[in-house]
Amino acid sequence: MTEHAEIQREVHSKTVLGFWVYVMTDCVLFATLFATYAVLHGNTFGGPSAKELFSASFALGETLILLTSSFTCGLAMLAAYRAKKEQMLAWFGITFLLGCAFLGMELHEFSDFVKEGNSWQRSGFLSSFFTLVGTHGVHITCGLIWMAVMMIQVGIRGIKPVNFKRLACLSLFWHFLDVVWILIFTIVYLMGVVNG
Repeated sequence: MTEHAEIQREVHSKTVLGFWVYVMTDCVLFATLFATYAVLHGNTFGGPSAKELFSASFALGETLILLTSSFTCGLAMLAAYRAKKEQMLAWFGITFLLGCAFLGMELHEFSDFVKEGNSWQRSGFLSSFFTLVGTHGVHITCGLIWMAVMMIQVGIRGIKPVNFKRLACLSLFWHFLDVVWILIFTIVYLMGVVNG
C-alpha cells in the first residue's frame, strides 16, 4: 500500500470518527452556554448592557482574523495531503500566528472590561458572556498548543499517515471553533449592539 493510499485510509479511520463524536459533545457544551447567555443577557443588575460594552468593529476584526486562520488551516491540510512538508509548516505557522492574534484581542477585551469594573462578578449578563467567550478562548488555546506540537512532530518526522490523521483531527477542531465563533459574533456581539 502506498503512503498516499494509507493517508486516505487514515482519514476514514475510527479515530477520526471518534473525534467527530467528541466534536458533537462539544456542540452540546456550547449549546448549553449559548442557552445560558440567551437567558441571562438582559440581567445587567444595573450595570452596562451589551450595547454599551461591545464594539462591533473590534469583534469584526477578531472574526476576520479567525476566518482567515481557517482558510490558512485548509491550505495547510491541502499541502499535507500532497506531502509538501515545508508548505504545510508555513501555512500552519501562519494559522498559529493568526490564532495568537485572535487570542490576544480576546484577552485585551476581557482585560479592558475588568479594568472598567465589568468583570464576570458584576451581573448575570457578564457572567454568561465571560463563560461563553472564555470557553471558546480556552478551546483556541488548546488548539494552538496542539498545532505547535503537530508542527514540531511533522518537522522532525515528516508527514506520515499517523501524523496526517492527527492533522485531520486538528483541522476539524479548528474549523469547528470558527463555526462557534461565527455564532458568538452573531448572537453575542451583533445582536448585542443592535438590540442592547
